[in-house]
Amino acid sequence: MVTLKTQIIGTWTLLKKELLRFWRVAFQTVAAPVITGILYLLIFSHVLDSRLEVYEGVPYAAFLIPGLIMMSLLQNAFSNSSSSLIQAKVMGNIVFLLLTPLSYLQLFFAFLAASIVRGIFVGFCIYLIAITYIDLPIEHPWFLFLFALLGGGLMGAFGIIAGVWCDRFDQMAAFGNFVIMPLSMLSGVFYSIHSLPVSWQGVSQLNPFFYMIDGFRFGFFGQSDVSPYFSLGVVALFFIVLSFFTIRMLKSGFKLRN
Repeated sequence: MVTLKTQIIGTWTLLKKELLRFWRVAFQTVAAPVITGILYLLIFSHVLDSRLEVYEGVPYAAFLIPGLIMMSLLQNAFSNSSSSLIQAKVMGNIVFLLLTPLSYLQLFFAFLAASIVRGIFVGFCIYLIAITYIDLPIEHPWFLFLFALLGGGLMGAFGIIAGVWCDRFDQMAAFGNFVIMPLSMLSGVFYSIHSLPVSWQGVSQLNPFFYMIDGFRFGFFGQSDVSPYFSLGVVALFFIVLSFFTIRMLKSGFKLRN
C-alpha cells in the first residue's frame, strides 16, 4: 500500500531530479535567457528611453523591465517541462519514469513545480541585474507573486502538453517558434496596447500572454492597460483549464504508455 509519506517522497524525488536537470546546465538554462533579457533591455532602452513614455512618470526602460522578466519567466517555464519530456521520449528513458509507482498527479505536480521554480529564478536574476541599471518601484508585491506563480504554472502545464504530444525535437521547436515566441512578442512587452489601432487592441486582448504581462507590470507601477483583477481572472481560468487537460492527458497515458 502506498502511504502519504511515500507519495510525498516520490513527488519530491522527481521534483529534485527536474531541478537538478536544469541547474547542472545553468549556463544554458539560466545564464543564456538572462543575458538575452538584459540585451533586450539595453538595446531598446538606449534607442527609445528618451523618445517614449508609456505610463506617466515611468521611464521607458522601467516600463520594459517587468515585460522582459515575465516573458523570460514564461518561456523558461514552458521550456523546462517540455524539454524534459521530449528528451525522455526521444532517448527512450521515459520508461524508467513510467515504471515507478508515481501517479499521474504526482508527475503533474513535480513537473509543474520545477517549471515554476526555473521560470521564477530566471526572472528574478533579470530583476536583480536590471535594478542596478534603473530604479524600479514595487507597488503591489502580491500581484507580482500571483502572476509569476500562475504564469509559470500555466506555461509549465502547457509545456507538459507539448512534451507529451510531440514525438520529435523539430515538432517541439515548432511549438517554440510558431506559438510561444509570437505570443510573447505580441503581448505588450515592448509597448502598451493603447498605442495600437483599435482593431489590433482587440486582437491583443485575445492573447493570454498579454494579461500575464499586464498584470505583472501592475505589481510594479500600479498602472496597467486593463484591470489587474480581470487579468488575474483570465490567467487563473487559463491555468485551471490547461491543468485539467494536462492531468487528463497524463492519466490516459496518451503517447506515453503506447
